[in-house]
Amino acid sequence: MKFELLPGIHSPLDLRSLNDQQLVQLSDEIREALCNLVQERSAHFASNLGVVELCLALHLVYDFSKDRLIWDTGHQIYPHKLITGRFSQFPSIRTKGGLMGFPNPNESPYDLFMTGHAGASVSTVLGMKAADDLLGQSYRKSVAVIGDGALPSGVVFEAMNNAAELKSDLLVILNDNEMGICPRVGGLAKYLDKARTADFYNGLKRDVNWLLNKVPVVGKQSADAIGQFKAALKGFLHGGMLFEEMGFRYIGPVDGHNLLELRKTLEMVKEVSGPVLLHVFTQKGHGFEPACEDPVTYHAPPPFARNKKNEIVSIKKSSARAYTNTMSDAIFDAMQRDPKVCVLTAAMCEGNKLGRVRNEFPDRFFDTGICEAHTVAFAGGMAKSGMRPIVNIYSTFLQRSFDHIFQEVALQNLPVTFCLDRGGLAGPDGPTHHGVFDNTYMRVFPNMTVMAPGDELDIAPMLDFALSHNGPTSIRYPKANVEHITRTECPVEHGKAEVWRWGEDGMFVAFGSLFTDCVAASEKLKEDGLDVGVINARFAKPIDRATIFRAIEETGFVITVEENTICGGFGAAVLEAANASGVSTSNIKCLGIPDRFIEHGERDELLADIGLNVDGLVTTALAMADRGTLVECETDS
Repeated sequence: MKFELLPGIHSPLDLRSLNDQQLVQLSDEIREALCNLVQERSAHFASNLGVVELCLALHLVYDFSKDRLIWDTGHQIYPHKLITGRFSQFPSIRTKGGLMGFPNPNESPYDLFMTGHAGASVSTVLGMKAADDLLGQSYRKSVAVIGDGALPSGVVFEAMNNAAELKSDLLVILNDNEMGICPRVGGLAKYLDKARTADFYNGLKRDVNWLLNKVPVVGKQSADAIGQFKAALKGFLHGGMLFEEMGFRYIGPVDGHNLLELRKTLEMVKEVSGPVLLHVFTQKGHGFEPACEDPVTYHAPPPFARNKKNEIVSIKKSSARAYTNTMSDAIFDAMQRDPKVCVLTAAMCEGNKLGRVRNEFPDRFFDTGICEAHTVAFAGGMAKSGMRPIVNIYSTFLQRSFDHIFQEVALQNLPVTFCLDRGGLAGPDGPTHHGVFDNTYMRVFPNMTVMAPGDELDIAPMLDFALSHNGPTSIRYPKANVEHITRTECPVEHGKAEVWRWGEDGMFVAFGSLFTDCVAASEKLKEDGLDVGVINARFAKPIDRATIFRAIEETGFVITVEENTICGGFGAAVLEAANASGVSTSNIKCLGIPDRFIEHGERDELLADIGLNVDGLVTTALAMADRGTLVECETDS
């Protein structure tokens, strides 16, 4: 398809010069741009296909150069980027130095928050509205777009409760496509399903009308009561009773792919005072049949080729094995052996590759929806009653449950195993998804044991250890393909490191998967005549003091290496322990993530930028041995 209209859209104001037919053409061009992108690289796809008309309608009705718009779980931001002056840069999205795959205020004034986690949109847009009113800018309209998958997040209902109390002029658009990344789950999902069930709605409406016509109306009070009953019934039939009772004016459902109807509805809603919830039905993957048929696979698919009929000709799937798959297999094996082992995830069954676990052990698999705090507290309850729960959540998302890790798990010293996927740099997903804080936030809790496998060979034994340990444990692993170092098997014992090779000149002490890079750096240094050994730390809490202190005291230098923020991470644990024991720290260098947010790019590119690749490790070791120039890593100031 030739792009005729998109190149001329430099701001949303340009949309207003287009007629209805041209807007339909523009919708097609946006979808074509999305398809072209995913032919080149993996990107969020089906969710963006589903909001094209909604995005256009919003920008046609509102002026978001002054009004407020926040897209919840910002991976559905691509159409918005295309019509806010970023079409020419669009092919660069999710590449180093290119556009971010989420909203980014540094790119455009139309992006207000960098939203990568679900549920906060109503809170933030309500805060903006309250501030605008206080500053005499009540003319600004405020809109949050939230998906039905994100709706069950507890913070959404906290915000709606507050909005009803404030009676703020606020529009919350519920983008209901029956999906999160995977199909939505839970009681709220079933509640919303009723609004989609036409036979239920039409049949019940007919029966109720017959009933109401048989009820005699006597006096004004009876008429009022019947009116209230009709209004209440209407709210129930349309799925809106819940929101009406919470203090929101409920409007909908509306067809989210009928641009004309959407525009008319939004024009009407724009004039309504107080908090309003507009219920919009969309289809994830709309306009691209393969994505409609399989929205889970096409949420963020690998690159594919298609023919002129938009049929998939081929899809590029990597044959390499990832840490995620290896951990999923270890979980599956543990559940086969022990009926007390169960697994909990927060709407990330697909991301954590738990499909086989869900299918084979449905009674011991729990998808709680995007509700990480509840998931952790729920796991605490299961552990208290004798189960061995595994909480399998991305590192970055587990941050949302910090208080419950403390209160319901660590404080109670309960045997909950946390498996933290995406521990480290998450590549093209960028700063909203980099899991670079978990060594720090898990390490602070008493009773917590904090681990990370050095390579593939550590994963299953580490999980087995965690499931036998009488207390909470954390295992983090990266978004990367597994590697393994051939060596003699070394059992996982509490707080014990593994010495790969001892070095006379110095030692790398690696916590996590950068162990394999340290081994490669060690071999490279050996060619330069520098004998630097490697310790696979395995534990960040408790650390193996005996082994690490020996390295500090007997070799020329120690370099701690981790894919976590330097602030409070594994290296900090080594420095703290050495200081407490009176061991000199003058020959210790801590490498890790500097005290700033890391932008998006391929993981290898980002690691190279901050000196955490093989060449960076070699450079640091040579400098520590006074045989090179030490490039100072960024640290907290």
